[in-house]
Amino acid sequence: MGAFAPLLTPLSATAQLFPSSGQIPSEIPRFTVRAGQKIPVRYTEAEKILLTPDETVPLTLTVAANLRDSQRRMIIPAGSQIVGQIEPVPEEKGMRFVAEELIIENGQGTQRIPLDGSSEVVTRTEEIERGTNTGSILQGAAIGAAAATVISTVTGSRRLNVGTILGGAGAGALGGYLLGGRNKAELISIYPEEDLGVILRSSLSLY
Repeated sequence: MGAFAPLLTPLSATAQLFPSSGQIPSEIPRFTVRAGQKIPVRYTEAEKILLTPDETVPLTLTVAANLRDSQRRMIIPAGSQIVGQIEPVPEEKGMRFVAEELIIENGQGTQRIPLDGSSEVVTRTEEIERGTNTGSILQGAAIGAAAATVISTVTGSRRLNVGTILGGAGAGALGGYLLGGRNKAELISIYPEEDLGVILRSSLSLY
């Protein structure tokens, strides 16, 4: 992907207030990324994630493109990590990624910066049905632990040809996801690069 130009505001000198003790803080924010900015992401473990509608799974995403300011200075390099979790949005019958921390590796070492952002809500579903070829649906996908249990129940197989089983917490009985007795299941289908871009809910101060 090409360079990505976010909405960045250099902090003015008047905003760099020192404590009354006269000591200069070791880190002074250089830039603020405004709320509403979207950070493109990718997920290196799988192209697709399948989850039951009410499970919560921890997830680490990778920043997919260099983010630069209006003067082309690097702000967030591609390859930085965003730590958070995918969680249910019951009122919209979908799920979203909620970001908690940005991890940047640079010449100053590792910076861990609190991050308040989330993706848009994903409502896309995919149906698993007994007796059909589910291999093309599951192959290489990352699947939540609760989703794996549901899929095993439908297919009658304890060994799933998937890329990754994601740990996490799910609520509710399996019957809530099964259709037609135990012959079908409907799962939330997420394509991280397309669906999980992080939109800042509040401004992000960078150092």
